Amino acid sequence: MNASAPRRVAVLGATGSIGGSTLDVIARHPARFRASVLVAHRNVEALAALCAAHRPELAVIADPALEGELARRLAAAGVRCEVAAGMEAIAAAAAGPLCDTVVAAIVGAAGLDSTLAAARAGKRLLLANKESIVMAGPLLLQALREGGGELIPVDSEHNAIFQCLPGGRPALAEAGVRRLILTASGGPFRGRTRAELATVGPDEACRHPKWSMGRKISVDSATLMNKGLEVIEAHHLFGAPPARIEVLVHPQSLVHSLVEYADGSVLAQLGNPDMRTALAHALAWPERVEAGVAPLDLAAGPPLAFERPDLDTFRCLALAFQALHAGGDAPAILNAANEVAVEAFLAGAIPFLAIADVVESVLAELPAQAVVDVQTLVARDRAARAAARRVLHGAC
Repeated sequence: MNASAPRRVAVLGATGSIGGSTLDVIARHPARFRASVLVAHRNVEALAALCAAHRPELAVIADPALEGELARRLAAAGVRCEVAAGMEAIAAAAAGPLCDTVVAAIVGAAGLDSTLAAARAGKRLLLANKESIVMAGPLLLQALREGGGELIPVDSEHNAIFQCLPGGRPALAEAGVRRLILTASGGPFRGRTRAELATVGPDEACRHPKWSMGRKISVDSATLMNKGLEVIEAHHLFGAPPARIEVLVHPQSLVHSLVEYADGSVLAQLGNPDMRTALAHALAWPERVEAGVAPLDLAAGPPLAFERPDLDTFRCLALAFQALHAGGDAPAILNAANEVAVEAFLAGAIPFLAIADVVESVLAELPAQAVVDVQTLVARDRAARAAARRVLHGAC
């Protein structure tokens, strides 16, 4: 890469954990990368502080009511950059001339429009928003073809698969791939029975043993829905049939995924559980740069263990496979129902085990339909959320 022309990076979700890790890597390589666009949901104070540290050309806050406050904070801090607000402004920033690379780290379905916009504009898309590809996999892949850009996954599991495949995302049959094996930490409740999970609360569910994440994704990790969404994501990213994707629980979180080949070889990507590894890889690909991650000392660490997931206790993973097999917009229905159910659990409105019950009910109520366009998909997403709220209302 030309040192005089650093890669200009838009960080969508800059105040979250992925955003923070991205900005840490960027700050380590000022000659290679520049944070040119920073986007946040509602945390004006944190966004203004990041702008003061990284001096972007554009700062965007999702909530239009907070645009004035952001502008005032930036002016008070002596930061001179453009200010915008609203979801349309985020999508415009992702597609616009101020960046060539987009880190899509907005949580949930809210990140769909900006992710698609970046893909259509031919950006290098670092995908951390798994909900976008879960909801709209065919549309995102079509947008990538139209835009001619690159998609590099930064979920640690999919980035690991990317690293273990020749050329990143080849046709799996031509590459001689037999299976993709995603690893799961098992979350905070690994080994627990359904009876033991009946009374767990949000704080326990968010106490992940390995990763520091937001509350929504932490709950998804506790239910194994996060792994289910990753299975669907792997299907779209790598063109793998559901029967060729497996999940193994690996509590040490050092092996991030594996690829098995037809000749019996199994390649794995290992590393300490730190998102900066995947982000540095994706930012600099095909080169390698220092990420600030401690070296992996296998001799000093615990033995590596693997076990099959308990699909009877952690039913969300089984429901995700069910939605993938159903095809069409079933994954979008699954995702929408899960977001509503997790929100209710975090608010104390339903017990932990009811999350899967809500998702199962909504999947049964709304059979899969073909994915046609974004408008239809958004309408189905809303219908799934309304159905989930009806289920919740009936349960209360």
